[in-house]
Amino acid sequence: MKFWFIAGSQFLYGDETVAQVEKGAAEIAAGLKLPWPVEYKGAVTTTAEIERIIKEANYDDECAGIITFCHTFSPSKMWINGLTLLQKPWLHFHTQLNEAIPDQEIDMDYMNLHQSAHGDREHGFIGARLRLPRKVIAGYWKDSATLQRIADWQRAAIGAVFGRKLKIVRFGDNMREVAVTEGDKVETQIKFGWQVNTWGVGDLAGEMERVTDAEIQALMAEYHTLYDYDDKDVKAIEYQAREEIAIEKILVREGASAFTNTFEDLSGLRQLPGLATQHLLAKGYGYGAEGDWKTAGMTATVKAMYPGGATTFMEDYTYDYASGLILGAHMLEVCPTVAAGKPRIEVHPLGIGGKEAPARLVFEGRAGAAVAASLIDMGGRMRLIAADVECVKPTLAMPNLPVARVMWKPLPDLETGAECWIRAGGAHHTVLSFETNAGVLRDFARITGVEFVSINGDTRPDTLEKELMMGDIIWK
Repeated sequence: MKFWFIAGSQFLYGDETVAQVEKGAAEIAAGLKLPWPVEYKGAVTTTAEIERIIKEANYDDECAGIITFCHTFSPSKMWINGLTLLQKPWLHFHTQLNEAIPDQEIDMDYMNLHQSAHGDREHGFIGARLRLPRKVIAGYWKDSATLQRIADWQRAAIGAVFGRKLKIVRFGDNMREVAVTEGDKVETQIKFGWQVNTWGVGDLAGEMERVTDAEIQALMAEYHTLYDYDDKDVKAIEYQAREEIAIEKILVREGASAFTNTFEDLSGLRQLPGLATQHLLAKGYGYGAEGDWKTAGMTATVKAMYPGGATTFMEDYTYDYASGLILGAHMLEVCPTVAAGKPRIEVHPLGIGGKEAPARLVFEGRAGAAVAASLIDMGGRMRLIAADVECVKPTLAMPNLPVARVMWKPLPDLETGAECWIRAGGAHHTVLSFETNAGVLRDFARITGVEFVSINGDTRPDTLEKELMMGDIIWK
């Protein structure tokens, strides 16, 4: 994926000035050292040029978005035809070639050439007038803080573009009687592009029968390298390897990047996929338990934004009011990318689902700033909630709790964070990421056209309540 850099100008300045615009804009584009490359696509000076390049961007599968910058004055009416066709994320970058005003060199020629303070305001007007979703970033193009803001927007854009091709495989349906994991799959595909469909658990069981011993042993060798385990548990671990191989074969066959299952529908399976799911999460797949396809999609999306980063499916479990901490875990399926040390494979009864004791990875989560995000269906619209949290080393050994566990303090504190989360309708399932932040998720929500709610150190229940009431008016 790459991002196209388009400079705005006009032909009235003459060929010499436009040539200087080309040179300066190309220098800026080449100097943007970002997670994804920026490709300079030239200076546009006419309606026809702009319309052509926007059409090309729309239909280029490698183009993840456009970055526009008006080096000179660029009359914005000539942008209307092109921008109204735009289907890719848009960043309006308000910068200029030189950081400072030159005292002796500045003259009218310099003023005409370096006038983004003038041209970008015209460009900004047409974006506002057309009411198009766009990110506006002002700052010098060599400044590290400015580059970080652009990098964050790139990740949001990548997540949005990734979603247009995201397929989610549901093995079985949602957990019975649960409300928050339900949702409008048609609306979700309209907004995000996610294709959410069901495959029978019997399809998975049949695929498992076709897995060979050689395939299982190859994956067991990988497990042995990555994780510690007791040889007495080999048979249970091999069964998880069989499940993982079969699940991934179906995902690859269907072109899918995320999946769900539920302990209430394990027809033909001897174990609920635990280690299998965790290792697939570590490979970059998204996952949601109990049929929670919205969390599966968001997990896959954030992993696509930060390839190889520390992001996992998560669930809030219980509180420690004395220390103001939440214990996050799940029966089995926490991604080892958030582990503080080398995970260990263990086999223990599950106590739910009525199947064999499944193998799973057990570990303590890392410490550090993170975000817990929840995508919910509010009926007619989607809402993305992001809460800032501070993860800590687990304060208790919990020797009789054989699951992966993470502990965190919600900001600004446990009581306020929990009240605000519940007020907003946040689910018990989340995407916990040490990589992303609320700004990136806000950009993602803007690009995809969904409501965004941030809970952070400054949030108060009364002000959040007013924000949610306004949201009901704006997003209904």
